[in-house]
Parts: sequence; structure tokens; C-alpha cells
Amino acid sequence: MIAELTRPTPALETRNSKDGAKLLAGKVCLVTGGSRGIGRAIVTALAEAGADVAFTYQNSREQAVNLAETLKAQEDIHCRAYQANVASAEEMQEVVKDVIAEFGPITILVNNAGINRDKSFLKMTKAMWDEVMRVNLDGVFSATQLVVQYMLESGWGRIINISSIVGQTGNYGQTNYAATKGALISFTASLARELARKGVTVNAVAPGFIETDMVSGMPEAALAQVKAMTPVGRLGKPEEVADAVVFLASPRSGYVTGQVLAVNGGMYM
Repeated sequence: MIAELTRPTPALETRNSKDGAKLLAGKVCLVTGGSRGIGRAIVTALAEAGADVAFTYQNSREQAVNLAETLKAQEDIHCRAYQANVASAEEMQEVVKDVIAEFGPITILVNNAGINRDKSFLKMTKAMWDEVMRVNLDGVFSATQLVVQYMLESGWGRIINISSIVGQTGNYGQTNYAATKGALISFTASLARELARKGVTVNAVAPGFIETDMVSGMPEAALAQVKAMTPVGRLGKPEEVADAVVFLASPRSGYVTGQVLAVNGGMYM
């Protein structure tokens, strides 16, 4: 029984609907921060589920172009990368304009872009605080406000905000980051109430410790401690977060709104 509980969970068996059609066929998605880590897995999963996917990146041009070209090489997948600073409302306005011109109105938005500038609170500078707020919160505000009008016009939409277990529990040295991720949860619940009767759902995904470059770079002793504190006994995979996003982006989640889907191996319940 214990072996069953600790065995790695496979990805969703299919991203197709019951009639064999792609689950997100005909949908247009915008993912912020999609070139690396969890964002990369989300872009891949949405594209494989049939959506036309646009994603932003800021500095990782080579990785972004590689991802877009790799996906476009597959049959019936349309994907494009856009360089933009999500903290700039002007740059995001241009991205949204270009995405709509190429793919059509955006019906799925994944607010994934985020940064951390870790330091104990007494050593944290105002600049470090402000930078995290601009990207993690102002970026979400701008992208959502630019896109939601098209969802309302079509009478259907999905907004998925990528929060974090840190937004639920707090963490030493991350008062700025935790504040933004906790705020995203409250933002999600409030916006969900505003849009629920207009065909638009708003949900959050809160990943735990996931196998990304940042987490994998932790000292071995720290990684061992994290695994020991996690009931399933391992780190999560980016694809497991992505599968949660695909569900929330799909028609199957129509009765789910204002919720936080925790993908953390049971670390926080």
C-alpha cells in the first residue's frame, strides 16, 4: 500500500475529449513566462491539448524560440513566442494586439510569469520589494485586464493564476514573494465572484517544490529535507502542474471557479 502511495503519478492519460477531438481545440491561449520550467511545461501541455498558444518571455530568447519551433514542428500545433516585460502594460498591450491579429481573441490566460528576490526582511531593500510586486502583481493586473474583455465578448473564458505553496504558508526570506503569491489567491477569489455569471472562470494553481532549475540547484541536504517533509516523498514534475492547468483551462472545469488547486504532494493541506 505504501508503495502505491509513493509511486510517481503519471500524466493525464489523454488530453482529448471523449469523441477523440483535442480537448482545447479552437481555443486561443496566452501564457506569460512560458520559456522555462513550469511555464514551458504549461505551454507544451496546452498546445498538445489542441489550443493555439502564444507565450511571453523576457530574457530566455534561445529557449523560447526553441520551444516554439519544436511545438510548431508537430502536426496541427500553432505556437509563437513574444518577447515582453510583463510588468510593462504598454509591452503587454502590444503582445495582446499581435496575438489577436495572428490567432484570434484570447479565451484562456495563464498568468505564470514571476520572479523572486529573496532576502530576510530586515535586509530587503525597497527596490527588491518593488521589483517583485511589479512583475508578480502588476503584470497579472495588466495581462488580465487586457484579455478579459475578449472573454466577456465571447461569453467564455478561463483565467488561471500560478500562485505557490509559499503564498499559503509563508517562507523565511521571501516576504515579498509570499506577499504576491498570497495576493494572487485573494485576487483569484475576488475576480471569480465578479465573472462567474459571465461565462468566465478564475482559478489558481499553487505548486509545491517542483523539479525546476531553481529547485534542483538546492543543496542535497535541503532537497532531502524537502522530500522528507512531503507525504508522497518526492519533488513534483512540471508536467504535473501543467496537467492541472489543462484541466482548469478546459470545458471540463466549468463548475470550478475561485479555487486553489494545490499541486504539492501533500506538503500543505
